[in-house]
Amino acid sequence: MFVLDEDYFLAQFKGLLDIDSTTGQFREIQDYLVREIEGLGFPVSVTHKGGVIADLGGEGNCLAVTAHVDDIGLMVRHLNADGTLNVCPVGGLYPFYCVTENVRVHTRDGKVVTGSVCRTPNSIHVTEEELRAAPGDFRKNVCVLLDEDVKSAADAAALGIESGDMIALEPRLTVSNGYLKSRFIDDKANAALLLCAMKAVRDGGTRLPRKVLAYFSVYEEIGHGTTVLPEEVRDILAVDIAPTGPQQTSDERKVSIFAKDSRYPYHYELTNELRAAAKRAGVDYVMDVFTPHYGSDGDTSVAAGHDVRHACIGPGTQNSHGYERTHMDGLRNTYALLMAYITQE
Repeated sequence: MFVLDEDYFLAQFKGLLDIDSTTGQFREIQDYLVREIEGLGFPVSVTHKGGVIADLGGEGNCLAVTAHVDDIGLMVRHLNADGTLNVCPVGGLYPFYCVTENVRVHTRDGKVVTGSVCRTPNSIHVTEEELRAAPGDFRKNVCVLLDEDVKSAADAAALGIESGDMIALEPRLTVSNGYLKSRFIDDKANAALLLCAMKAVRDGGTRLPRKVLAYFSVYEEIGHGTTVLPEEVRDILAVDIAPTGPQQTSDERKVSIFAKDSRYPYHYELTNELRAAAKRAGVDYVMDVFTPHYGSDGDTSVAAGHDVRHACIGPGTQNSHGYERTHMDGLRNTYALLMAYITQE
């Protein structure tokens, strides 16, 4: 069975988490990936809108393995009269999963201003009962409170903040007893696994029986990550989180092979190939169906009209789109299945 280089994985995961990359804000993480891929010795190119594609070698019947490096976050909608920021979500972020989180506001001129997501009013002791009970709503009672001496919209504007500025959430990575807790396990943990696979191919001098591309997309969270594909691609395999839940078989210690999500069934034959590879390699896997609110970059390519087979695998993950949690065993199994599949004759 293929063994994950956990030191390299954690280093890459932390490196990716250290870069704020709310969907649309891709340049810094794109540059990081290009440097890392060039350091591994693989040819690399970038798409016009921001994706990164590495050529791992091999000949014919091209497979693209994709993981995304964009994060859900917030955007400044307007400056409130009291100097707080009215915000709107970028990607599937909900108030109940981010109220009290620390954030960084990125101005268009490159300045970073820290703050936190708060309810309005923000102190429970001086909030009337009916307001306490009201659900959080970005339009009405959730704002960003800046770590600055601001008392008016003009004060906030004087900091260089304006409508349309990106707001990134603090990831807060911790590792305990094999469990990883962080924002953006979806999908920076799997992007780190893809870099680990690339390093293993290089270090092992692995001969790939087909051409393999590693595709790091930057718009998955809003639904158009891999609408652009090289014409040679025949199959696309997304590596993304497998959300856990009461009716799910997904498990933090296992890799899930996706049979269907909220958009489409995954390609039946490609899914069976992954299942067979997992069995041959002794990978601890489960099959699962993800509805009603899940989709992957494999779906994106199919919806864009590409004539490709699509599939998705990933580690079981708790609290999706919130403060997420998975286990190193699930990441090990995901890596092992990925390596078993791309190297099988």
